Amino acid sequence: MKKTVTTLADGRELIYYDSADDTVRDAVDQRPLDAVSTSSEIRRDALLGDSVAIASHRQGRTYHPPADECPLCPSRDGRLSEIPDSHYDVAVFENRFPSLAGDSGRCEVVCFTSDHDVSFAGLTEEQAALVLEAWTDRTAELAEHPQVTQVFCFENRGAEIGVTLGHPHGQIYGYPFVTPRTELMMRSTETHRAETGRNLFDDVVARELADGTRVVLEGEHWVAFVPYAAHWPYEVHLHPRRRVPDLRELDDDARTEFPQIYLELLRRFDRIFGPGEPPTPYISAWHQAPFGIPGREEFGLHLELFTIRRTSGKLKFLAGSESGMSVFINDVPPEAAAQRLREVASE
Repeated sequence: MKKTVTTLADGRELIYYDSADDTVRDAVDQRPLDAVSTSSEIRRDALLGDSVAIASHRQGRTYHPPADECPLCPSRDGRLSEIPDSHYDVAVFENRFPSLAGDSGRCEVVCFTSDHDVSFAGLTEEQAALVLEAWTDRTAELAEHPQVTQVFCFENRGAEIGVTLGHPHGQIYGYPFVTPRTELMMRSTETHRAETGRNLFDDVVARELADGTRVVLEGEHWVAFVPYAAHWPYEVHLHPRRRVPDLRELDDDARTEFPQIYLELLRRFDRIFGPGEPPTPYISAWHQAPFGIPGREEFGLHLELFTIRRTSGKLKFLAGSESGMSVFINDVPPEAAAQRLREVASE
């Protein structure tokens, strides 16, 4: 992998990740951009104890542009975009409309490929491996930022999820605090260790492997299963067999196998609801341990992949119980979801 760091016309950072070591990236951003101005701030909810990002400047962000005006496509044929070069493998840049900025953290956009019409599931294993390298490198870089406590790499896919740009891309958030979901996981891990003397992530993976009814895919270094108490209609958790706290700690064998397992999962997601159905909307979310806190080595890196579509043409809405009380009601039994995902193995 070759990494090239440069800047855009307004001073934001842009990083190219290339498979070929001899790739030259010297294109200059020729757009007449003003300096980015953000109003992001973090406010603490006194009752719930969690934090909310207030970012009013995001109201003006680009919204569903036509394909020939996509800001994530490379710059070519006289049309200038966020990527100055005429082609790229993987590109990462600071978000022009960040939810978190300055003392409130950092937001980055990850463009998986310069091909506007492909999805992550359509990438080659080599391309997916390069994205993994980019996620890992950004985790390592952001770990050194004094305002970043936790790094969250994720992809929102599909209009139903709220995606405003159709180009295959994801995002990376550098939070200045430990997120509520991670706090809950770490609290459960601490309790489990105190009660059993064992690691909770290890025990969860071992239980799923022993039961087998919710296992979707197994590799030598990764295992994918529908969790026992799945929140979403179709939800899969992907764990490395050797527990590590974050992406930086994956060994070479796990990195090599990851594209095979992950691409197969994504392709199965697109087949859940049968032929002729539109692509399955999903959220793909890496869970990594926060930095510089006690017990981070107890945390288990894993990826959570889920869709809000519960059946053909119908979505799972977060209504009263979910939105008002954070109590999920799942219409699809996890065992049935796992069985369906085993049935739709890609050909």
